[in-house]
Amino acid sequence: MDLFIKLSQFLLSLSLLIILHELGHFIPAKLFKTRVEKFYLFFDVKYSLIKKKIGETEYGIGWLPLGGYVKISGMIDESMDKEQMALPPQPWEFRSKPAWQRLIIMLGGVTVNFILAFIIYIGMAFAYGDTYIANSDLKDGLLIENQAMLNAGFKTGDKIISVDGVKIAKFDNDINMKVILGKEILIERNGTQQTIKMPVDFVDRLSKFEKGTLLDIRMPFVIGAVTDQSTNKEIQPKDVVVTLNGQTAKYFDQAQTILENNKGKTIPATVLRDQKEKQIQVTVNNDGKLGVQLGRLSFDSLEKLGYYKVSKQEFSFLESIPVGITKGKNQVVGYGKQLKLIFSPSTGAYKQVGGFKAIFDIFPSTWSWETFWRITALLSIMLGVMNLLPIPALDGGHVMFLLYEIISGKKPSDKFLENAQMVGFVLLITLLLFANGNDIYKAIVGK
Repeated sequence: MDLFIKLSQFLLSLSLLIILHELGHFIPAKLFKTRVEKFYLFFDVKYSLIKKKIGETEYGIGWLPLGGYVKISGMIDESMDKEQMALPPQPWEFRSKPAWQRLIIMLGGVTVNFILAFIIYIGMAFAYGDTYIANSDLKDGLLIENQAMLNAGFKTGDKIISVDGVKIAKFDNDINMKVILGKEILIERNGTQQTIKMPVDFVDRLSKFEKGTLLDIRMPFVIGAVTDQSTNKEIQPKDVVVTLNGQTAKYFDQAQTILENNKGKTIPATVLRDQKEKQIQVTVNNDGKLGVQLGRLSFDSLEKLGYYKVSKQEFSFLESIPVGITKGKNQVVGYGKQLKLIFSPSTGAYKQVGGFKAIFDIFPSTWSWETFWRITALLSIMLGVMNLLPIPALDGGHVMFLLYEIISGKKPSDKFLENAQMVGFVLLITLLLFANGNDIYKAIVGK
């Protein structure tokens, strides 16, 4: 069932993005009276799963889920229809339209991608608001267990003050990426501020350890369930451990240290049960465990127990517009920085480029519309930015040649465009194989 839910979200998001991107080309083409021969979700190599011709356009679904396309008459694209291009230009063909119209048609797809992302962020701000913990309320700092972070000099209990001089006001979904992209992180440790310079190849180093969040809030030791093998029958699900062996165990990481130091012993413990403290005895096994499964409290429960003050800001529809636009702008800038890392060999970030499996893996195994829309918005930005790269066979390649034509007044020859398209196609296939090859390699080696 978990796999089905992940796959459903993946295919729904991918299909939505492909259809809207291609619609971005289709609509201006129709407005400029350019014939569109095909409109396909996924590629119909040799045959289609579904197809139906309406007017002059064939609409369908292909069997190869690597993207989608619209085939516009008189355009040199991935179809490489040389027979059509050898015929005299017709008024309804792409090549017969003024350069400014062709430019609008080519920019239509990425324009829709960016507009979609901004609309999603505006909608999410209106529907969900903004729930976060103010950075100033993280009195005891953050949980840091990622080995790459520890090697870089971070420790549990550190407070992130600023990243590259920009103050961190709140702990939210974006803080991990800010740290990954940062060069200098100002932290506070035991009341003293210090600067940690991030390794140039930090992204590459991350790949050498188990995946997981870089930073997280410190959580209490909550009992989710007691295993059948456990000898600790006094412990009950939903208990919150407060002390162990007379030592404060406010957070699970503190409890881990105490248990590790008391292997094989029976020690006193204080648990919070039904909002009342209860004294019990617990037996620590030789692995430093109690034989229980961990539970996790909601933000509301953490707030009631006095761990954190949770802030929630709600927005009217008009207020959501600038909030969503700012969010979208920050994501575009952030993804641009990620691409810069990828194209800088010294960072080793190119080793982490992933394909379809990497995209599939970011979807959760439980259905959450909030998470679905957040991921879809990010993927829409990624699709828009990637398609703007000046590589022949991508929208950005067509735009590059059209801008040259508009500025110089000279149109590149069809032969040149055909050769450029072929070079671009080979380059894209190489990148596709590299990205998905990375996925296969990581699956084999387990990292």
